Amino acid sequence: MNLINPVEVQLMLNQLSDQEVYLHLEMTTGAYAAHYDSSKHPAATFITNARIRYTNGSIEGNGPYRVGLKTGNGWVYSEGLTHWDETDRERLILAGHDSQGKLVVALQLSQTPF
Repeated sequence: MNLINPVEVQLMLNQLSDQEVYLHLEMTTGAYAAHYDSSKHPAATFITNARIRYTNGSIEGNGPYRVGLKTGNGWVYSEGLTHWDETDRERLILAGHDSQGKLVVALQLSQTPF
């Protein structure tokens, strides 16, 4: 994975808009870290292969980035994104890594299930 190129990511968001796509979204603040350090607040979110249709998708910020997807009934929003898989031209795979390189957030969109 390389650092996000917002222009290329926006092109892919545009390409996948107005069609049913599969969404993978996850976030963790180190849910398992609380086992080793009780001062850490464990939090995590995970959803995979949820089918959505968005009419408008945009990437904003200067890095870390945020992506918003406007659906018919609301929004899907992800913040803290730093990297993307620029080699996958069929799926949009975005991730946010902390200063130690650990995954903190992931947002993925595809026409086929993950």
